[in-house]
Amino acid sequence: MEFAFTEEQEMIRETAAAFLAEVSGSAAVRRAMALEQGYEPALWDRICGEMYWQAMHVPEAYGGLGLGYVEVVAMMEQMGRYLLCSPFFSTVCLAANALRVAGSEEQQAMWLGQLCEGKLTATLAFNGGSPRWDAQAITATWRRDGERYVLNGEYRYVIDGHTAQLLIVAARAEGSSGAEGISLFLLPAATAGVTRQWLPTMDQARKQASVQLHDVSLVAEALMGEPGQAGKALATVIDLAAIALAAEQVGGCQQLLDMTVAYTSERVQFNRTIASYQAVKHKAADMMLKTEVARSAIYYAACVAQEALEGGPLAGELGEAASVAKSYCSDAYFAIAGDALQLFGGVGFTWEYDVHLYLKRAKSSEHLLGNGAYHRERLARALLD
Repeated sequence: MEFAFTEEQEMIRETAAAFLAEVSGSAAVRRAMALEQGYEPALWDRICGEMYWQAMHVPEAYGGLGLGYVEVVAMMEQMGRYLLCSPFFSTVCLAANALRVAGSEEQQAMWLGQLCEGKLTATLAFNGGSPRWDAQAITATWRRDGERYVLNGEYRYVIDGHTAQLLIVAARAEGSSGAEGISLFLLPAATAGVTRQWLPTMDQARKQASVQLHDVSLVAEALMGEPGQAGKALATVIDLAAIALAAEQVGGCQQLLDMTVAYTSERVQFNRTIASYQAVKHKAADMMLKTEVARSAIYYAACVAQEALEGGPLAGELGEAASVAKSYCSDAYFAIAGDALQLFGGVGFTWEYDVHLYLKRAKSSEHLLGNGAYHRERLARALLD
């Protein structure tokens, strides 16, 4: 396995960093935060039309660029660094992955094609309000009604769920439990019986929603895969999303480190910059160490993720790699955000500085798709099995 970036991957990272520095500065993030939809449509149009990021790892047969998951992770790292407000994570890292893992050829051609054209935003809904982030969190149910499927239930913590045009929802067969009886369905948001509500959260830069299904009737073609057999596919999609989210956390770690070093190098106390004090240097060194270790975890996980999408020999390690990356990055991001807040001193608490934006993202992303304790327990269970 090659752990060095290719020239093309380096170019992608540099281009992403330059573009996001231009369009996702502090003022742009704060404008998007104030919008209920959570992003500016004009910027999303530029991302889809000019950068073509939404098609990053979609196969060329469906209109995508055909790149790998390492490129997606590199992109997510830069997005986390600049707190980009967009439906990229929900559309690409949740919905597109679900289509790639569980969708039929016809479903992928139809929906991934629209996604690549920039005509579609989408998301994944599966959690009914549980602190767990696996099949046991699914409370919505499905049943057969002739040639159709009828869905009922509620979903919480749905990223961009109030604006996405396509919902990929997980539901369980009535009377089933655990990973048994799980099915994935393609659900256009305008379908009768679907109710969506925006839920204000601490992290204003990433919008969440609740979704209710009331006797939603779907045609047989909306089912992804075989009835009741999507438990394993859903687990793969969640692991892929956790790796992408961990990459975003690493980007936030790096930005907090850079911001803190810049501020402490300018802040003067007792006739010298506070960055010259040994205690501050130690704190900054710890922040850098956590960031670099986290970065190593996400790029190894990205390589495993690509193998999982391609059916390679390391595909069986996806769950382990995802849990290692998400557990470490979640803890590191929040710890670094706390250290940054301390080193900024009193101004770190003020609205004018951006530290609080990263602190809120660190806490929200820590719990999204499972915090460090959840994933370490998951690793322990896997070792005992």
